[in-house]
Amino acid sequence: MPEAEDTFSFLDGAVPDFDAGKAAGDGHRARLRQRLLTGGAEALADYEVLEYLLFAAIPRGNTKPIAKALLAQYGSLAGVLNADPKALQRVKGVGENSAAALKAVALAARRMARGEIMGRPVLGSWQALIDYLTTDMAHLTVERVRVLYLDTKNRLIDDHHVGDGSIDEAAIHPREVIRRAMDVGASAMILVHNHPSGSPEPSRADIQITQRIAEAGRHMGVTVHDHVIIGREGHTSLRAKGLI
Repeated sequence: MPEAEDTFSFLDGAVPDFDAGKAAGDGHRARLRQRLLTGGAEALADYEVLEYLLFAAIPRGNTKPIAKALLAQYGSLAGVLNADPKALQRVKGVGENSAAALKAVALAARRMARGEIMGRPVLGSWQALIDYLTTDMAHLTVERVRVLYLDTKNRLIDDHHVGDGSIDEAAIHPREVIRRAMDVGASAMILVHNHPSGSPEPSRADIQITQRIAEAGRHMGVTVHDHVIIGREGHTSLRAKGLI
């Protein structure tokens, strides 16, 4: 297995055939490249996607063991791409360049998902919104609270990161949420947070704080369209459950 950033050595007491090893490795990479370019969405297995992403940081050597080790550690391709870069580097063979390459892919995915909702009525692009939130939050290891502020046409004008921690009045203050709506000129909002446990089912605290914010919003002419909870197992809409 190559060490981090191609600082590996093939020497193990025998004299290797470098040209043969290089040719075999180049052939494998070429075959992956052709399958990637000519195949469909499922042309590569998850570990092969990671293999290919690691090629840029590790120009020579077999990246398959590293890819499989990453999947074993983080459970899924999404889990790997959303992992903390420093944590990634604790996996043998992953150095700073490899971690940065994987982080860049995760960042690109988030920006692509965000691009699908910017400038569009959010309520008419609901699946794109859920895709964006899932990409951004489903694999977080901490509970994060966000408020999406919308204009009169329900277009996103502010995606505000309120804070990290359990969603209660210690983390999210109804008056502060409404005050920011006034400051940015929002007429509506969508509350969002994630459950690191994986299950998106709302807790009693989730329901209570949502109802308090919705009540505060009614007095100020700001509509709470929904509260969306994101988890690895899916998402829950409190509006769809009749809880708002």
